[in-house]
Amino acid sequence: MAFGRRNEEEVKLEETKIWVCNSDHCNCWVRDNFKSGGSDIPLCPICKTEMSLTTKELQVIPNHSKNFM
Repeated sequence: MAFGRRNEEEVKLEETKIWVCNSDHCNCWVRDNFKSGGSDIPLCPICKTEMSLTTKELQVIPNHSKNFM
């Protein structure tokens, strides 16, 4: 019997664009498709410092927000 056994779905990873805070004292990062605001270079939601674009291997999470696009 297999009590408590679940069928584990494979976690899908993908190279994802993220924005990383430039401050030495902050380790905040945000996925590119979840950033807010219309500016080309977003500000950190925590410390309000400019952020830099980079990539990271992350689990795929779609953003279905109507505010995005």
